[in-house]
Amino acid sequence: MAYIAGLVIVGFFFLALHYFTELTKHQKTVVTAFVLAIVLGAIAFNTYSNLQTEKMLSVVTKFNQNKTIKCNGIDVNNSDYTLSVGTYTFIGKENTPKYGEMISASTCE
Repeated sequence: MAYIAGLVIVGFFFLALHYFTELTKHQKTVVTAFVLAIVLGAIAFNTYSNLQTEKMLSVVTKFNQNKTIKCNGIDVNNSDYTLSVGTYTFIGKENTPKYGEMISASTCE
């Protein structure tokens, strides 16, 4: 839905550019290419961010299912770590060799 709203705004921008400016055709082409590059960059960033979030949530789901996860070559499991949901960080439990160790869920596979 946000993409549709974005396209409508870009459409209004182009209408304003066409009717209310005295730019040459070349200048309008440059402005249009610049705006299009910004919009495509925003879409690419949004897609990348969504994929990273899905990957991290998949790792958290596996952890909650008592599965062992690899994070930077370290095995993370429920017996040695707890999950801080606010930051999605695995924190080593007390009385374990992993005590005090913090691993971001975004670094896991």
